[in-house]
Amino acid sequence: FQERKVMMKKISIAIDGPSAAGKSSIAKIVAKKLGYVYIDTGAMYRCVGYYCLQNNIDLNNETAVSAILKNIKITMDSNNRVYLNEHDVSDQIRQDEVSMSASLVSSYQDVREFLVKQQRKMSNVGGVILDGRDIGTVVLPDAKLKIYQNASVETRAKRRFLENKKRGLSADLETIKKDIEQRDYQDMNRKISPLKKADDAIVLDTSNLSIDEVVNEVLKLAKQREMEG
Repeated sequence: FQERKVMMKKISIAIDGPSAAGKSSIAKIVAKKLGYVYIDTGAMYRCVGYYCLQNNIDLNNETAVSAILKNIKITMDSNNRVYLNEHDVSDQIRQDEVSMSASLVSSYQDVREFLVKQQRKMSNVGGVILDGRDIGTVVLPDAKLKIYQNASVETRAKRRFLENKKRGLSADLETIKKDIEQRDYQDMNRKISPLKKADDAIVLDTSNLSIDEVVNEVLKLAKQREMEG
């Protein structure tokens, strides 16, 4: 029994991929099933973008954005609620306007350093799952399991459309599709930590898979890596 306990060592899991690929949904479910901690890195960038929007900070002014980082405190609870300066902003940061602002501020060196430092600190203990754009390439390059989760633009737009409607947010399918295409371009072409697949990441195209099918595939991979130790 003792030998098996050593073999089943908790690992760090990195899930990268473009906007609306379902990374967060999968990561939350997998974390719960494995008894891991889920760290929503995308929500952290959204918090910075949301703070800028709420305080009329020019998102195109990198110096201005860097200056407000000292005013930002981001925390998360075990129910995956996100708090910005102790205010629950879990729903507000999911709006499409905030998604675009998050993409923009994430291209700034100071913002990335500020948040990556926090993300690495949170991940030190192991038994964590993080999702984002550069987890496997920059934040946790030594993660035991790296997954690049993707889906077609059409599939991702439909998912975001239904998600927004469920949350009671305004939703237009064509607008969402254009926003996703624009975000993909921004994320893949930024100078700092662009979205790309880590060399040792496993590609998982979820276009024609159900949530359960994706979860089962990730769980299978995670358990293989845990056995490897």
